Amino acid sequence: MDLRDDGGAADSERRPDGASPFDQYEVDPGYFDEMVDAAGSPRPHCQTLAQAMAELSPGEFQRLHQRVARSLLHEGITFTVYGDDESIERVFPVDCVPRLLPASEWALIERGLIQRVQALNLFLADVYGPGHILRDGTVPSDLVRGCPNYRPEMEGVKVPLDAYVSVCGSDIVRAGDAFMVLEDNLRVPSGVSYMLACRQAIRRAYPRTFRGCRVRPVEHYGRELRRVLESLSPVADSPGIALLTPGVFNSAYYEHAFLAAETGIELVRGADLLVERGRLLMRTIRGLRPVDVLYRRVDDDFIDPQAFRADSMLGVPGLFEVYRRGNLAMANAPGTGVADDKAVYAYVPSMIRYYLGEEPIIDNVETHLCRESDGLRYTLEHLDELVVKAVGESGGYGMLVGPHASASERAEFAAKIRADPQNYIAQPTLALSRAPCLIDGRLQPRHVDLRPFVLHGAETKVVPGGLCRVALREGSLVVNSSQGGGAKDIWIVDGPAK
Repeated sequence: MDLRDDGGAADSERRPDGASPFDQYEVDPGYFDEMVDAAGSPRPHCQTLAQAMAELSPGEFQRLHQRVARSLLHEGITFTVYGDDESIERVFPVDCVPRLLPASEWALIERGLIQRVQALNLFLADVYGPGHILRDGTVPSDLVRGCPNYRPEMEGVKVPLDAYVSVCGSDIVRAGDAFMVLEDNLRVPSGVSYMLACRQAIRRAYPRTFRGCRVRPVEHYGRELRRVLESLSPVADSPGIALLTPGVFNSAYYEHAFLAAETGIELVRGADLLVERGRLLMRTIRGLRPVDVLYRRVDDDFIDPQAFRADSMLGVPGLFEVYRRGNLAMANAPGTGVADDKAVYAYVPSMIRYYLGEEPIIDNVETHLCRESDGLRYTLEHLDELVVKAVGESGGYGMLVGPHASASERAEFAAKIRADPQNYIAQPTLALSRAPCLIDGRLQPRHVDLRPFVLHGAETKVVPGGLCRVALREGSLVVNSSQGGGAKDIWIVDGPAK
């Protein structure tokens, strides 16, 4: 299964007979490796890819990696890192060695995510409606009502199909032999454009191997997203659909423009929209046109200065009233952030049991709530063993990885926890699975996670794959691009499990 597209390597570049790019690869029995077993042999579903990689000389491998990087550069695939004094735009780093999952493992993940999204939507419909789960004490009422992302304005609002969360990006990790949900991203989950860009770049680099592995496609994501948005529309025929972006200076603007093009919908800013006679309209070169469905990539606070932050210049005055009257659908609905709060996350398994009468197919990571006295005491006593996160932060910010922190850093963080315990949760430091990456010209293991994307409207679907994030810094457990992480393509392939 040849990966070469340049006629083969020069004799001086070829590997010695019988040599493998995995000969110097370090396998640590303390971590599950996604490609090789404890003896260093490729797992059954990875053998085709491993064989193709073995046929490459080191020089060919490096050139393949450079082709992938150039592909992303030419496509303008970037992200922005915000610092104290400036913002820096960088090309999104993608490793050229894909991660593979057998279909049997993917089936488990898919079922678990569908179950989870269904429960989260039922929870949101309940807490903004009758509030049964709060009155029963299954989830603490003060935790929900006191969450900064709880929106009292949403109480009693009719949400189309009760689909509060139409686009979900839950982060899945493997520790040992078990998959777990690390967190849910329900407000404006990002990363799908990088998933599609990774696939395009890697498929070009491995055309024959890609075909030989019978990789399940992800390219239909745009069509599926459009179907979900159409299913939410208050009008049946030819709904007007638009994607609301904060604008070109937003870190995810590339994704906003990419998704608007993929779905064939309009890309708009707040200044392009207005409210007139109870409807949301957009300005176009052909005059005003109605908007029936808004795929918003703007946070709740900024969508309507009359309903939320009065100083917002990003939203549309009166937009929320149009939504409240049922003349507009929004994905995702305002107020969904209460369900991806890192403290509320601890109760998602209870939500699944409460609403669906089922055990979670994929469980949570063990979580200690510092708002509770036992959780606070345990966290402070075991700070050198735990990962501590601020409940409202994302992107790898506002967290402490205890085993990797200095004594002074832990002491400083402990003071923050004591000052505001409700703002923190703690989890064990997981032995996240690893996968080979081409770094400094050779294969090296790095920790990975997976963000699949779930679409929920009239139906619930999971695109087979997702964004596989990788901690490119040696020893790091933080996969966020803003913290030195990157991405891999992930192939869902037919074949035996590990």
